[in-house]
Amino acid sequence: MSIATTSNGNGAIPSAGASLARARHLIVDLDGTLIREDEPLEGAAELLTRFRDRYVIVSNNSTHTARGMARRLARMGLKVEPEHIVLAGEQTIDYMRRDHPHARMLLAASPVLQRHAFSIGCELVKAQADFVVLALDPHFNRARLGTMANQLRGGARLLVTNSDDNHPGPGGTVVPETGALMAALVSASGVAPWRIIGKPGPLLLEEGLRRLGAQAASTIVIGDNPSTDALGALQLGMRCMLVGNAPQAEAKTLAALLRTDAPPQYRLSDSTSKVCRSVFTDFS
Repeated sequence: MSIATTSNGNGAIPSAGASLARARHLIVDLDGTLIREDEPLEGAAELLTRFRDRYVIVSNNSTHTARGMARRLARMGLKVEPEHIVLAGEQTIDYMRRDHPHARMLLAASPVLQRHAFSIGCELVKAQADFVVLALDPHFNRARLGTMANQLRGGARLLVTNSDDNHPGPGGTVVPETGALMAALVSASGVAPWRIIGKPGPLLLEEGLRRLGAQAASTIVIGDNPSTDALGALQLGMRCMLVGNAPQAEAKTLAALLRTDAPPQYRLSDSTSKVCRSVFTDFS
């Protein structure tokens, strides 16, 4: 992905601090940005306090509901209302119920998402599925892989919550994610995903903007992953600031970002923008 800095129109590139001060709204990533597993990261509480009702958390998390995540964050000392949380797994289930209300769905997901799907009226099946919906299934194994692969080979469409291979864990480790399961399923079935809901696709970020009542031009995305947070933001015309260890990151942590004078803004190169428009046209 080719990313270049962009100026504020007067030839000067504003600092991260100056850009944050001018931002009306924030869309903030979760894992690797606000938290790492069950620990809040430095600056997380300060950022959320500073922006109060002007932020929404948008995450490719595919195991929790917003209510469950709010409780989890509260245990870490981060008070966030469920209405300020948009999660790939929950949004995938809601999308299926809204856009495909009568579909027969083989759902590979956490018990929490299974219960959510059942509670809103999704038809969950083990055979003759119209869709195989793949999230971060904690019970994923060879038998489940075979069942899903054969449903896909029989004509079911593959809907995936997110394509992340992993997310940051404690002590420099990584935690395997839905994308790793997706790679196994695609390899076993020979069937490519029909749609992937999570970032960098537009659905989650657009839902974040809707909940904020915000415009893309006055909203900044803060995340840690260039291929999901930055790419997703930039294809919708939003500025992005990255934290963590990525080469494009402005700071290691949110605390440092809040105080940095480094220029934060990026735009996609023209060639990369064309690729993005092509790849995501079907998802808008």
